[in-house]
This record gives sequence, C-alpha cells and structure tokens, in this order.
Amino acid sequence: MSGTTRTRIGWTDLPASVRDAVEAILGDRVVAARSQPGGFSPGTADRVRTARGGRAFVKAVSPAQNDRSPAMHRAEGRIAAVLPPAAPTPRLLGSHDDGDWIALVFADVEGRHPVTPWDAGELAAVLSTLETMATALTPAPAEVSATATEALAVDFAGWRRITADPPADLDPWARARLPQLCAAADRGLAALAGDTLCHLDVRADNLLLGPDGTVTVVDWPWACRGPAWLDTLLTVLNVQVYGGHDPDALLAARPLTATVDPADLTGALAGLTGFFLDGARQPPPPGIPTVRAFQRLQGDALLPWLARRLDG
Repeated sequence: MSGTTRTRIGWTDLPASVRDAVEAILGDRVVAARSQPGGFSPGTADRVRTARGGRAFVKAVSPAQNDRSPAMHRAEGRIAAVLPPAAPTPRLLGSHDDGDWIALVFADVEGRHPVTPWDAGELAAVLSTLETMATALTPAPAEVSATATEALAVDFAGWRRITADPPADLDPWARARLPQLCAAADRGLAALAGDTLCHLDVRADNLLLGPDGTVTVVDWPWACRGPAWLDTLLTVLNVQVYGGHDPDALLAARPLTATVDPADLTGALAGLTGFFLDGARQPPPPGIPTVRAFQRLQGDALLPWLARRLDG
C-alpha cells in the first residue's frame, strides 16, 4: 500500500490568482501539468511545463482541502529556503502566500520513487545518501529551532493513550507489556537530542531516484533538529513495512546506526509503533481518507520487530 490520498486537487483547480502567481515565479506561462502520485496532501502536486519548455514542481493547498495543510506548506517553505546547496533536496524557486492559498514552486527533479518491497541496490543508494545528507546538515541551519524531542513528544505518548483506552483488537503481546512499551518509548524520546537537521518523514514516496542513480529527498515540512541517525532509522522502518530485508542487519551495517545504543533505537521504534497504532484508530483527517489505514499497516508491520528487540 502506498501513502496516497485519493482526493488530491490539480493545477486547473487552483484559483486564477494562484496560477498567475506561480507563473510569475516561473517567468513563463504553464501549458501542461501532470499530477504526481504518493503522499497524503489533498493539495496539488503537479509537475508543470511552461511555454518555453521550462519545468517545475508545484504544490499548493488551502484550508478548504485540509485545515492543517497550509501550515505544513508554510513550514516546508521556511525549511526549503535555508537548505544548503550540498543537501540532496529540490531547490525552492519561490512561494506564494495570500493568507488562504500557499503555493511552493520547486525546481523539477527527474526521477521515480524506490520500488517496494525495497530493492537492495536502491536501498543502499538511499542509505548512503542519507549519511551524506546528515553530514551536510550538521549543524542544522540556525533558522531551524524545533527539536525532534519537541516534535515527537505527543506522538511518542501513543502507548500511554493506548494504556488508558486499550482497543479491543490490541495485540495480546502488546497488551501484556504496556508498561514496558511506555517506558521504552520514553527512552526513545530522550535519545532524540542532536544538532542534525532531520527530515523526520523519510519513506519511499518522499524519495526520488534519478536516472543517474542520484537520490533526492523531498517534502520537508516536519524537519527539525535531532540525532544524525534518525532518518536512517526511519528509512529502515519503511523497509520493514514492506518486508524482504532484515531490519536489524541493516541497522548494524550502517555507520550512523551501528554505534547507537540498541536500547535507544528500540525506544525510538517503540515510540513510532505506538504512534502508528494509536493514530490508526482515530477518525481520518478531512480530505485525507487513506492515512489511518496506512498508519495501521505500519504499526502492524513494526510490532513483531519491536517484540523481537524487546524480548530478545
């Protein structure tokens, strides 16, 4: 299952004033637009072509699609504006914000998402890129003050919310170990200190593989300061969701995770698993009907791995 919304609007759905603003940023008239798959935003995600053959990627949204999405686009715009040239990220060409609609215009990146289940060669390229990216983004830009501990504090309390109101279908292993799971998530949260700019949402549909093998990391609204190993762990979590690889062997083989205290990695895994399982039982956000099923898919896939690490 891919992380895909089924209610995404397109370029032609944008108000004329927003399209005009985007064309002013591009310095040319848009003559073609193709909506891109992947992700959960109900706003536009279009690769556009201009009259003189220029290309760009445009994402735009208003509160009418989802009341939280404009704030996410504004956050991404602030982050994208300070990403250094050495980071493997798309270049921000400009933005438009009229108080209702927020549009971001990026340089077009030719590429495709990694295949899932993950291919070993593509995975190696992604993990190597994340290691290079962590170096390029340490220290984090001074403009970014949010920390991973702050960003994930509510999410990592998922097991506590489950403890207070256990769902009827809660896995028996988890039901018997709720205090241990809460303590593990607390340890994971405490381990998230660091001064690397972390993407915080690395998964297959936020990555592009170019024809020359280069990897580009896209969609940065959640970026914050954290440990250099966090994005590698998040990628291995995504690998585990689709199967086909030994996640512990992957963590042991990569330089950013091989030297981390295993209990810290287990704690971060516990926090994220609790977040997915707790989130999956909530009502879907407006305009994003598929996100709860994807959270449940992730939680169910991660729980057996978490059990092996805690019981091993």
